[in-house]
Amino acid sequence: MQDIPSAVLPPPILLDPLLQSWLQEDIGRGDRTTQSLIPAAQIGKAQWTVKEAGIIAGLPIAARVFQLLDPNVQFEARVKEGQKCDRGEVIAHITGSFAALLTGERVALNLTMRLSGIATATNRYVEKIADLPARLVDTRKTTPGLRILEKYATQVGGARNHRMGLDDGVMIKDNHIAAAGGIAQAIAQVRTRIPYPLTIEVETETLAQVEEALQHGAEIIMLDNMPPDLMKQAVQKIRSTSDRIKIEASGNVTLETIRSVAETGVDYISSSAPITRSTWLDISMRLS
Repeated sequence: MQDIPSAVLPPPILLDPLLQSWLQEDIGRGDRTTQSLIPAAQIGKAQWTVKEAGIIAGLPIAARVFQLLDPNVQFEARVKEGQKCDRGEVIAHITGSFAALLTGERVALNLTMRLSGIATATNRYVEKIADLPARLVDTRKTTPGLRILEKYATQVGGARNHRMGLDDGVMIKDNHIAAAGGIAQAIAQVRTRIPYPLTIEVETETLAQVEEALQHGAEIIMLDNMPPDLMKQAVQKIRSTSDRIKIEASGNVTLETIRSVAETGVDYISSSAPITRSTWLDISMRLS
């Protein structure tokens, strides 16, 4: 059974400016409806209910949305991050000024529904290979501005993060190889210029490229869009050379194919699908 890593929330110094900008986008020059109808100090209560089954992610982020509008808002999560919930289950109780609850409702719900949808989709992939050593990792195919939160959601769903950005590690892909004139040239040029302790990952599509990446000291070898039989051969070749080199599989990974990929013996399987193909988990808020 896989060990599931704990999801790590972005610290307030990173999270708050994002939330403030999204609140500013929605509020504009003011919440005309709420400000016209309700005294600013009037206190109320609300509850959140899931309208379909799924994995919940983003409740601490939602709480922060409301607290940026009113520090006195009390957000009581009734479930844990990553918990599977059934349709109709109450997942949060909120107490605070009606102004904060109504003005922050859309941003808080949108984020939680989006992140819960990603966590739910991610968990489906993770469960397919839960009894195998391979780990699911995400990719940089994320929504601009939302990457740090979307990658948080994949963690909640049970995946591990691949690099957050281009500065996290070296990944020499097909276009880099073409620009450099080959794998050997690309690795040689990169190795003299990157800081310690960054590792070098090389994307390969053939056994010949795998051999070249091995010869020139790649620390991680990606097997890209290889059929399972060829992938097994590549894994055997790499393992016979070194048990320290990490092997990643990538390319058109689906719920139907992920298990056969994991059975080839790779260490990691990267897929954008849990983010790019996920749908929002429907959640509603009702005031009382």
